[in-house]
Amino acid sequence: MPFIIAIDGPAASGKGTIARALAAHFGFHHLDTGLLYRATGAKGGDPVLAAQTLDAGDLARSDLRSAQAGQAASRVATIPEVRAALVDFQRRFATREPGAVLDGRDIGTVICPDAAIKLYVTASDQVRAARRAAELGADPAQMLAELQERDRRDSERATAPLKPADDAVVLDTSDLTIAEAIARAIAQVDRARA
Repeated sequence: MPFIIAIDGPAASGKGTIARALAAHFGFHHLDTGLLYRATGAKGGDPVLAAQTLDAGDLARSDLRSAQAGQAASRVATIPEVRAALVDFQRRFATREPGAVLDGRDIGTVICPDAAIKLYVTASDQVRAARRAAELGADPAQMLAELQERDRRDSERATAPLKPADDAVVLDTSDLTIAEAIARAIAQVDRARA
């Protein structure tokens, strides 16, 4: 049975960086599930049809890391039919041998509730806004407002809201370097594998 690592958390918390590092460290497959929603939102048109017809080319678009794609992802993720269309894809991916790391907002609570280890990666709003502003070359105050709006929408949605799983290990990266955050995550996974 594959070893599944579920990583959830808000935007710019460091979950993607940690997920990629864990996948590389343990030789597991990695899926940034946010890309599925970003690609669905970026396709435009009917979001349900967009989710149902996603292909590899859609996930390779160069604009998926933009703030606009992030906001579009948050909007389409509130649509239950979009979420349902993408759940099977994510669950199938999670069963890949020898293991998989999935990061998103509802991996530990909805997609893989039986994951061997669940991490909820977070950071303060100000730290996350500064990180995202540096990444995108944007204004930190504007990024703070956008992140807070997205967090509110993601946390309040009726279907699969953003929240830590009851058995998730919370990892606050506000005051950690990337190397420190990765080391702590590896230690948590090592404990779960022991």
